[in-house]
Amino acid sequence: MRPTKTSTLKVPGATLHHEIRGSGPILLLICGGVYDAAGYAELARRLADRYTVVTYDRRGNSRSPLDGPPEPQSIETHADDAHRVLVEAGVTAGEPAYVFGNSSGAIIGLELAARHPEQVRVLVAHEPPLFELLPDRDRWRDVVRDVEEAFAKEGAGAAMQALSAAFAASDDERAESERTEDAPAGGDPAAEGPERVPGGAQAPQGAPDQETMEMLARLERNAEFFIGYEVPPFSRYTPDGAALGASSVRVVAAVGEESQGEPPYRATAAVADLLGTRPTAFPGDHGGFGSEPEAFATRLHQVLSTT
Repeated sequence: MRPTKTSTLKVPGATLHHEIRGSGPILLLICGGVYDAAGYAELARRLADRYTVVTYDRRGNSRSPLDGPPEPQSIETHADDAHRVLVEAGVTAGEPAYVFGNSSGAIIGLELAARHPEQVRVLVAHEPPLFELLPDRDRWRDVVRDVEEAFAKEGAGAAMQALSAAFAASDDERAESERTEDAPAGGDPAAEGPERVPGGAQAPQGAPDQETMEMLARLERNAEFFIGYEVPPFSRYTPDGAALGASSVRVVAAVGEESQGEPPYRATAAVADLLGTRPTAFPGDHGGFGSEPEAFATRLHQVLSTT
C-alpha cells in the first residue's frame, strides 16, 4: 500500500492541510465538529485498499490556518474548499469522486453536491444537524441564540455548555417518549455515554500514544472556533433540494443505528424526505465512524458500491 502523502493547498482565505492514502477511485471524507483529518484515520486505513482516500483539516481547524482572524464561517465557502481539494487530488468531471461527510461535514457535502455535481458520483451524508428542517426548528433557533450570547459574554466553555445542555434535554425528551411508549426499562443510555455534540465521537480509551495526544490537543483548540464561528452560521443553513434533485449525484441520507430520535437523526430523515428517498442505517451512533471503524468501513463500501 502506498504511504500517506501529506501536503498543503492554498485556497482563498486559508491554507488547507490534506492527506491522501491508498489507491483506486477517489473517496473524500469530510469531517465535522472539532475533528480534523486524524479523526478519520482508522476509517481511512480500512478503506485504503479499495479507494484513494482523501482527508483534510477544514479551514480554521488544526493544521489549516486562516489568513486572518477568526470570523463566522459559511457552508458555501467550506464546500468550495472541498471542491478545490478534489481538484488537487485529480478529480475531473469525467471521473467524479465518492464523498462521505459526517455531521457538519455532511452539510458541506450536500452543498458540494449542489454546487459542483460534476465532481461527485455518490454522497453519503451521515447525520447532518440541519436544525432548519426539524419541526421544532424554533426551539433550536433559540438554542443557537443562547450559544451565541454565551460565547460573546463568557467564552467558548459557556457556549459549549449551552449546546450540550440542549442536546441533553433532547435526549431526556427522547427517553421519556420511549418510556411512555412502553420501551424496555433500563434508564437513558444517552445519560451513560459521552456528551453528544455535532461531530462527536468517543475519545480513545486507555493511555494515548504521542500521535493521539497531539490530535486531542488540536481538537481542544478547535473547540472555540467550532462553537463560536461554525455552529451559529452552519445551523441556519438549508440544503438546495431542487439543485440536489436535478443533479446526477446519488445522495444517501445516512443515520446511526443507535441515534434514533436524536436531532441529527431526525434531520437526516427530513433530508431523505426532501430527496424522495429513505434513510440508510450505519453502525453505531453519531460518531460511529470512530467507535466502530471496521463495521462502518464495510457498510460504507457496500453503500458506495451499490449502483
